[in-house]
Amino acid sequence: MISKVTSKADWRAADLQASDRWMRPLDQREIADLMRGFEAVKTSGKAMLEITKADMPLGTFEGVLAEIENELENGTGFKVIRGLPVQQMTVEDNRLLFWSIGTHLGVARPQGKASQIMSDVRDAGGTYRGTSGRGYNTNAELDYHTDGSDVVGLLCRNTAKSGGLSRLASSVAIHNALLETRPDLVKLLYGNLPHSRQNEEAPDEPPTYMAPVYSMRDGHFASRYIRNHIRSTQLLNDQPKLSPEQHEALDALQSMASSAEFSFDMWLEPGDMQFVNNHVLYHSRTHYEDFEEDDQKRHLFRLWLSVPNSRPLCEDLRHIYKSVDRGTVRGGIKGRGVTPELLAYQARAAESLGMNNIPY
Repeated sequence: MISKVTSKADWRAADLQASDRWMRPLDQREIADLMRGFEAVKTSGKAMLEITKADMPLGTFEGVLAEIENELENGTGFKVIRGLPVQQMTVEDNRLLFWSIGTHLGVARPQGKASQIMSDVRDAGGTYRGTSGRGYNTNAELDYHTDGSDVVGLLCRNTAKSGGLSRLASSVAIHNALLETRPDLVKLLYGNLPHSRQNEEAPDEPPTYMAPVYSMRDGHFASRYIRNHIRSTQLLNDQPKLSPEQHEALDALQSMASSAEFSFDMWLEPGDMQFVNNHVLYHSRTHYEDFEEDDQKRHLFRLWLSVPNSRPLCEDLRHIYKSVDRGTVRGGIKGRGVTPELLAYQARAAESLGMNNIPY
């Protein structure tokens, strides 16, 4: 029998609109301590893949990250940190600063065919809806979805000329609401559905896989929802075709996530960091129009993180996450660019965070 999920991540948009608990402004001391730590990283001369948390002392900023870790796993499932002085720094320093902060939160996971461990979120002329579409390199409005890691982090450097609103919805709240009215659809979402790897599979991986949208393990709920990847399989002749009822279930989920009841919208400003727990929240973005000048175009940095205090996942997710046990290095897109340097980074980062390393 499928039961209601009890979690602090069960929220509606109105709950957060009436509160500012999701926002964490930095004070001057916290910024100063963070920037002193960052100067130590720069002075070390280490390349990104050589940096671990020990290379950047945090001072009072350590307490900010402790708040993030707790809120992601045990609270609302996300946090926005406001106040980083990004526009007083170079683009490459922004990149290095965000990476260095990430080393304190988790192990960075590869995000695409090239196994890149940090992505630039900006319009590169990509096509979202297709067998190889990825939303982050387009200016398109995105379906609500999850990313392939425990946590996704964004650092905003530039906003768009117009649009580009960040949107979040609680997968826990949607699960519970749908269970009250259409338990038959919820049951279908606990079953395995075909997913495409969007032509980003490694040579030893199949191009498609089966996975559930909803799952439970040891009392821990998780939702993995990437509609575009499911949609892509329906264009392939050798893949299972979704039933009308399965389409109805996915449509219901997407409609609820986009509704005023569940969708919590926010503008990310330059210097904002947003961290989201993929297992309990869906995220999206509205269409945007950009500036003509390259140095003013919308630009964010993205990290996918495997985190020490992660929840256990169901066995049906093993073939996509590589590990389903809590506190293990997992997730990401293996891609075709896994190098000895990347594997060495993963081992060092896992050791520094007390995590069990699961090498690709």
